[in-house]
Amino acid sequence: MRSLTADWYARAARELEGHSALHVAWARGVAHDEEVLERLERLPRERQQPSLVFSVATWLGATEGEYARFRAWLLENWSAVEQAARRRRTQTNEVGRCAPLVAALARIPGPVALLEVGASAGLCLLADRYSYRFGSERVFGAGSPLLECAVDAGLDAPTALPDIRWRRGIDLDPLSAADPEHASWLEALVPLDRPDRRARLRAALATARNDPPRVIAGDALDALEGAAVGAPPEATLVVVSLGTLVYLPPAARLAFPGAVARLGARLVTLEQSGIADVGGRVEAGRFVLALDGEPIALASPHGDRLSALPVH
Repeated sequence: MRSLTADWYARAARELEGHSALHVAWARGVAHDEEVLERLERLPRERQQPSLVFSVATWLGATEGEYARFRAWLLENWSAVEQAARRRRTQTNEVGRCAPLVAALARIPGPVALLEVGASAGLCLLADRYSYRFGSERVFGAGSPLLECAVDAGLDAPTALPDIRWRRGIDLDPLSAADPEHASWLEALVPLDRPDRRARLRAALATARNDPPRVIAGDALDALEGAAVGAPPEATLVVVSLGTLVYLPPAARLAFPGAVARLGARLVTLEQSGIADVGGRVEAGRFVLALDGEPIALASPHGDRLSALPVH
């Protein structure tokens, strides 16, 4: 009988289609490799995660190549991989998600105070320091990187940068764009066969390096109220989750919107359907951009496309 770990990697091979052909090949190979699976199953369940294992391997020196080459490297370096997998976390800081975030912030009048959960190094807190092109519209903003987002006809696209007066992040293990080791780990979290995303990350790190946002250590739910202290009263407090709520325990996930509401804050989420209280209105597995639990648009996981919601 196939193990749960084998099933996890087989499922990852399907879910990664369109995101990384390299990781698809690696996941498919691991799913049928009893020797590698046996080693993975020595790790705690949450540390067997495909994206974590592949990122740790990349960070330690694995290079792009077919599965046989990756397998040989993995077995030879397993001790180091195991140690790193026990202490590292997946903390992808995909700045492409700033495009959907800016689209949601355009619906909130006035200046905003931004509070992101699962902020990693806080690169998405700097949405006002990048530049954007939505569809065929003109570029706005003068910062780097330039984030391009395809938009379905009929969807309203933003035309100006948000007015962010204050920003703060929460993360279990905060990173800093100014720390070279942290920057190296963030780059390792991006597949080797996605030079476009790696270039975008490097540009965002360069923008953040001299004035990185403050990210405090804490749990997304437990630290929320304390993290909001200091937000200017003249700005609308906006709590943001960009692919983070899925990692919360189900009870905490259910409690999260209420905790945001008690702060008097707005809630922007970019999560899979069913994760951020939009289940039943959008088919399972689709990423949805939502404001206060109400879907705005379908989105690609990395923020480079906004699509119209299905008509029921």
